Amino acid sequence: MYKKAEYQIIKNRIEEQRKFIQVIMGPRQVGKSTVVKQVLKDCEMPYQLFSADNVPKSDNTWISTCWDAVRSIYENDKSKPILLVIDEIQKIKNWSEAVKKEWDEDTFNDRNIKVLILGSSRVLLERGLSESLAGRFEVIRMTHWNYLEMKECFNFNLDQYLFYGGYPGIGTMIDDEERCLEYIQSSIIDATLQKDILWDTPIGKPALLRQTFELGAAYSGQMLSLTKMLGSLQDAGNTVTLSGYLRLLDESGLLCALQRYSVDNARRRASIPKFQVYNNALKTVFRPYTFVQAKADRTEWGHIFESGIGAYLVSQAYINRFEVFYWHEGNEEVDFILRKKDSIIAIEVKSNAEKSTVGLTNFKTTFNPHRAFIVGSGGISAEEFLSLDIRTLF
Repeated sequence: MYKKAEYQIIKNRIEEQRKFIQVIMGPRQVGKSTVVKQVLKDCEMPYQLFSADNVPKSDNTWISTCWDAVRSIYENDKSKPILLVIDEIQKIKNWSEAVKKEWDEDTFNDRNIKVLILGSSRVLLERGLSESLAGRFEVIRMTHWNYLEMKECFNFNLDQYLFYGGYPGIGTMIDDEERCLEYIQSSIIDATLQKDILWDTPIGKPALLRQTFELGAAYSGQMLSLTKMLGSLQDAGNTVTLSGYLRLLDESGLLCALQRYSVDNARRRASIPKFQVYNNALKTVFRPYTFVQAKADRTEWGHIFESGIGAYLVSQAYINRFEVFYWHEGNEEVDFILRKKDSIIAIEVKSNAEKSTVGLTNFKTTFNPHRAFIVGSGGISAEEFLSLDIRTLF
């Protein structure tokens, strides 16, 4: 079975001395539970795995019951540590308070019980961690599969990756586009909106939340003002409402709104957003084109190409902790600006030779970035770019 790079990271962490709760975090359907099960299969340490999948939301004592079961095993043989793994923990109300109580009790009593938690909702996990567990955990971030992973595991070529994205769940079903469409709609989009965002977040207009996502995803790789969005949405409310919904979609790993790069924070926050999906399947699912039709339409494929590069960048930004912007001044534009601390990288995406690169030249003159280059026609190939370790750019 294919093992992602996170396999070794998780294995190394649980083999270290007990210090932090290990939290596996990321969007839905990227293989978090699978990689943990791979680690457990190869782990020499005794462990107990529990899942809150079918536990009532209000049953806060369930976590303590799991902990007590592990403690009873540990008390029989204190010579070696034991690992407690809880999956789908976000489904339990006030889960972080219960985990804090049990973890602190083990720490006080010098019990060598290690803990690994994970769940399908990035939103609810992050919320719980910030509420109660400060200083007691460290996060292992997982994101959508990149091109090399989809190529090595499912033999994807570049065009297939750009169109179908990086969900391993559709890796073996791309010959049936209707089946792929249904999987993305039900297992990704519906599950994230209904079970993650609406599960524990008061939303005044759930239909508007979905409309906001669908419109933003369809426009991935393009700028669209919130005011214009309001004109395209039914019962749209105001821009403050849309901004709040976009923040939730971003936190869920579905869709983000990139800000215009500027040294002035106020100008950056007031800029027209450039929408970007975290996985290109979330864009193509809303476009009226099959894979073959999209490739035959030069304009459509240009949008898919740029959005595919952007999806890779924002997903990598999530796990490698850098920021992604765009730059626009008059008629000049640079597709993506990456920033990590004082290092700035400018990237122009060209699917064909017709697109001007004057914006990239002027950005270099104005801001003197650490690196500036083209991905696509006239520059580094998309396949080469998507195959490199992006951390080496900074």
